[in-house]
Amino acid sequence: MNKKLLAAIFGSALMLAACGGGGDEEATETNEEKGGEVTETQDAEKIVQGNCTSCHGGNLEGQGNFPSLKDVGSRLSKDEILQVIQNGQGQMPANIIEGAEAEVVAEWLANKK
Repeated sequence: MNKKLLAAIFGSALMLAACGGGGDEEATETNEEKGGEVTETQDAEKIVQGNCTSCHGGNLEGQGNFPSLKDVGSRLSKDEILQVIQNGQGQMPANIIEGAEAEVVAEWLANKK
């Protein structure tokens, strides 16, 4: 009896694991299929919060050896910002943000003047 119960619980857990999760990835894939890029300002802010604030500060004010990004658009163009994101610079690693997200972030940062 215990083996049957254990098998039922294990089977249920496997089914739930196979069906659950991945909601965010599905939304991204659907977004990419529809237009190939993320376009909302809110998305750019979320991407920056998740990838940049640990080094550049919560308000992008810069900290330590990492420069402020509050007015980066007055110093660099969108293309220059995209190059830094893709190639890295100083202590920043290359491709910390990739693809359409990098384009959206570069545009959003270029508007910070």
